[in-house]
Amino acid sequence: MSGDRGNKAGRMVAWMPNGVTSLSLVCGFVAIVLSGDLMSPGAFGLSRLELCWILIGSAAVFDFLDGLTARLLHATSAIGKELDSLCDLVSFGVAPAVMLYHVIRAFRPEWGEWTAWMSVMIAVCGALRLAKFNVDTRQTSSFIGLPIPANAIFWIGYMAFLASSDLAGELLSVAVIAVVSLLMVSELPMFSFKIKGGFKMDMPNISRIALIISAILLVIFWGVEGFMWTIAVYVSLSIINVLCRASADTAKK
Repeated sequence: MSGDRGNKAGRMVAWMPNGVTSLSLVCGFVAIVLSGDLMSPGAFGLSRLELCWILIGSAAVFDFLDGLTARLLHATSAIGKELDSLCDLVSFGVAPAVMLYHVIRAFRPEWGEWTAWMSVMIAVCGALRLAKFNVDTRQTSSFIGLPIPANAIFWIGYMAFLASSDLAGELLSVAVIAVVSLLMVSELPMFSFKIKGGFKMDMPNISRIALIISAILLVIFWGVEGFMWTIAVYVSLSIINVLCRASADTAKK
């Protein structure tokens, strides 16, 4: 009897990370539903768009916690890896794409409808990015292409920009959608926050510190729009890392 209870407890522990991952999916799904009618009243003194942003941010937190939970409980599994990718696609690919579509329709009704439909590119490139990540052995401690959670964070900031600024032109938005989407499937090496072999003041770690400081300052001074600029800084720092590495390799030859 005690053995059965032990097996059940073990199975429950093994599924805990998947439960956390599923909460990320729930957040993405609710954000999609709420974004369908942005002009309706929100809740807790927040607009529906603001609630959507919070839900995507919550999904990112759960996405971080599921991996942490799996490592702490020694409960990593092949199912967990696949579930994580599926949930990431919904919460960080499909949800931002649908939200952007509705933001353009609600806040920029004078734009052509095709511009709003351009947002499907985010979901498609997000799916391709995740499929590539799952089979790419080069991405164990860093990334190739923009990570899909970073994509979602960018669009939170850009949607705030669209909703509040007259500087957001139609052609600019089309270009931004194309560039950010293609960054996800690009071959650009991008640093992660995984630190292996101890901390040392090398270029990747300097970049991590610079990104954290930049994110804090940008959000303080720009508010939600600061998330857009934070990802722009992330991409810029990654490009600088690539150039520094190439320069160092050339110097060695």
